[in-house]
Amino acid sequence: MIFGRRTPELPTPEQALKGRPEPAFALPDRHTVLGNPLAGPYPAGLEIADFGLGCFWGAERKFWQTPGVWTTLVGYQGGYTENPEYEEVCSGLTGHTEVVRVVYDPSAVSYDALLKVFWEAHDPTQGFRQGNDVGTQYRSAVYTHSPAQQATAEASREAYQRVLTGAGYGAITTAVLPAADRPFWPAEPYHQQYLDKNPAGYCGIGGTGVSCPVGVARTDA
Repeated sequence: MIFGRRTPELPTPEQALKGRPEPAFALPDRHTVLGNPLAGPYPAGLEIADFGLGCFWGAERKFWQTPGVWTTLVGYQGGYTENPEYEEVCSGLTGHTEVVRVVYDPSAVSYDALLKVFWEAHDPTQGFRQGNDVGTQYRSAVYTHSPAQQATAEASREAYQRVLTGAGYGAITTAVLPAADRPFWPAEPYHQQYLDKNPAGYCGIGGTGVSCPVGVARTDA
């Protein structure tokens, strides 16, 4: 039990809400901070990384503040429901987690550096929660877009586990899975760059204070 509540559980594909064939809204044209388009296709040479680390309002801000990031947008990923709506995700019946899609210039910021932001911005040992935010939609996850990203993310998880263990933390619960099998569904317009539009808004993101050893995780795979 967590705070007197039943421990959240992921639905099976048969239990999940079916969703809808088309989204119920259109994305804004541009990022309110970075000024670049939210939706692809993106300029040649840019790459995509997807991260779930709790409430996506604060998570997105961590990444748009990172030099070398071209645009960010928040959405839902990892579940079964097509074109989900926020209330459906909050019900726990979609299987999705809240994620940030990060579009970045690899000549200006490495995937390793983005992983460092990811690991240090939250506590990846908490399972279906992040701080006081409880639910399957707050679980930690990395959805990868290439074999190189997959190998690097897995190696970074192992490296961070070693330093977390040394600091007295438990096992990392972060899933590292290919994005190809787990489509990204953009969230509603009011969620995009929420903390830019609402500077005093809620942010449940907080790390462990344990530094991630960037470089230890590097791989040529």
